[in-house]
Amino acid sequence: MKYIFIISVALVTSLLIGCNNKEDSKDGQNEENASTEKMHDTENDPNLEGVVQLTKQQAETIGLEMKPLEERNLGNNIKVTGTLELFPQDKANISPFIGGNVSSIKVIPGDNVSKGQVLAYIEHPDIIAMQQEYQERNNELVFLKQDFERKQILYDKGVSSGKEFQMAQSKFRSTTSSVNGLRSQLRLLGINPDKVAAGQIYSAVPITTPISGYVDEVMISLGDFVAQQSKMFSISDNSKIYVNFKVYEKDIKQIKKGQQIYFSTASRPDELLEATVRSIGKTFNTDPKALEVLADIENKDKNLLPGMYVQGRIVQGEKKAFAVPEAAIIKEGEQSFIFILEEDKKMDANKMEFEMVPVTVGITDLGFVEINLPAEVSKNAKVVISGAYNLFSEMVKGELEHGH
Repeated sequence: MKYIFIISVALVTSLLIGCNNKEDSKDGQNEENASTEKMHDTENDPNLEGVVQLTKQQAETIGLEMKPLEERNLGNNIKVTGTLELFPQDKANISPFIGGNVSSIKVIPGDNVSKGQVLAYIEHPDIIAMQQEYQERNNELVFLKQDFERKQILYDKGVSSGKEFQMAQSKFRSTTSSVNGLRSQLRLLGINPDKVAAGQIYSAVPITTPISGYVDEVMISLGDFVAQQSKMFSISDNSKIYVNFKVYEKDIKQIKKGQQIYFSTASRPDELLEATVRSIGKTFNTDPKALEVLADIENKDKNLLPGMYVQGRIVQGEKKAFAVPEAAIIKEGEQSFIFILEEDKKMDANKMEFEMVPVTVGITDLGFVEINLPAEVSKNAKVVISGAYNLFSEMVKGELEHGH
């Protein structure tokens, strides 16, 4: 009997525990179902996706940037990379034709200069000596010319010998050649030979630029001695910049002259720029094994600089769609969201309200993502393109505080 009683107590205890566990499980399931129903209600009602209010100061603090929705040309095309470069005729390294000491510098790096503008002056005794020699030879040439013409007349009349006439002719021609050579040298130095012939002597010569553009480098200081052909300045004309794209072997057959290429730079990733294929190289680079494709671009505002790295795509087939920068997309599981500014609601002028809206994403191209918007979202809406995750954190923080 003692053993029977013990078994009975154990059985009753087991039944009681089982009933309690069943009730707890049922309660948990009810709570989970309620939570799931609530989540489904939120998904079905776009107005409940998430709203957050900030002051303008808070928005600035967390780095929010907004931009109206815009359509872009997007496509799954040939992805390419490259650098911005200048053609040889659009850059210049400036050196003197004669050695001298720098007496004056007229520009600094970054200055905009015009063709023929004076960049610096150099001076040296040899410059003065060259002008003096020109004056002497030029004066001598006047006498030799008169002597040659006189002896030619006498020779024609048979009064003077042929030897005297030939000697006068030889001296005149030799001195003429010497004077012309000195005249050309003075012109190369930027000195007016006519003024020198009239008696003027210049102690310094100007160093000028052969092209218009911007001063990239100044490699001299006042008083420096600059040897002949030593580099003093570098100038570049950035208005004629082009893109040197590297295209891999498998994609070469799809490239044609005149094709459009869209590209962006690291300094302006949100701005899509256009280029047109100018020429296709005929020699493969070995590392990497790619062909150079040169493309013309417009650089009217001079913001593009040689050496910049670019990413682009060569247009094959494209479509126009609403797109936002990748940084504007918030990922929550399989769902994607964007934040839009609520401008229709009346509120304090210092406050801003943002709504988190679900979107369907499409192709990604050059840092932009195609989005399909709910029908109720205005096509003129302003989207948060920078700081979206910061705004999401503020929204979650606000919900947690409200929950407490």
